[in-house]
Amino acid sequence: MRKHLTLILAVGALVALSVTAMASAEKPTVVHAGNLEFTLNGGFSPTALSKTKQTPIALTASGIIKSTDPANPHPPPLTSVVVQTDKNGQINATGLPKCTDGALESRDTKSAEAACPGSLVGKGTTKVAVKLPEQAEFSATGPLRVFNGGTSGGKTTLFVHAYVNVPAPTAIVTTVVVKKIHKGRYGLESVATIPKIVNYNGSVTSFSLTINKKFTYKGKQVSYLTATCSDGHLDAHATAIFKDGTTASGTIIRKCTPKG
Repeated sequence: MRKHLTLILAVGALVALSVTAMASAEKPTVVHAGNLEFTLNGGFSPTALSKTKQTPIALTASGIIKSTDPANPHPPPLTSVVVQTDKNGQINATGLPKCTDGALESRDTKSAEAACPGSLVGKGTTKVAVKLPEQAEFSATGPLRVFNGGTSGGKTTLFVHAYVNVPAPTAIVTTVVVKKIHKGRYGLESVATIPKIVNYNGSVTSFSLTINKKFTYKGKQVSYLTATCSDGHLDAHATAIFKDGTTASGTIIRKCTPKG
């Protein structure tokens, strides 16, 4: 089954929009597509950005995804997300300590932070729903952390670490790879690979996340996320792929205020 679900790309905000910081919203956006309902809220600050000089930004993002089908209330698990974002945005990991996925596997949140000191770039929470065969669905909420994985060969890697009881305490590590592209409006492409949760019986149903990482490199304070506003808007296009074959694609355009 394949469905093209307009703007359900926001599901991928958990790992991709949070990385590239190209989405903002002044009020929640509710999208209905088939039997899925998604509510997204978030923004970046400041929204007034230089036309030409990369400006440090902070990102907040939150979302809820659910099925509106009473006969099948459990949403399908997300397996991957591809997001192309505005060429006016940048991710800067130069000089920031890096983490590895191996350092995060099988660790709770406190241990993950201790294993990768200095590489933490984002914090939040996430909720996972699990539906096992012939059992009632249950949900678990846990902390969410984003770690810098470093830059190599022109690609920047991030690791999204979640720790939830599903039903036993479990570390879920998602890998996000960001690379430069030259595709009209878009200058970055992020590919997130979502691991299976409880053998694909688990689905992410909500998240909230803030990325506002500043650090010192060569004596100067720099920002992990930056952007310019050359023409009053920042764009993103994403495709989310679910385990049941659903393909979700859409475009988001958000306003900014150019200055200077």
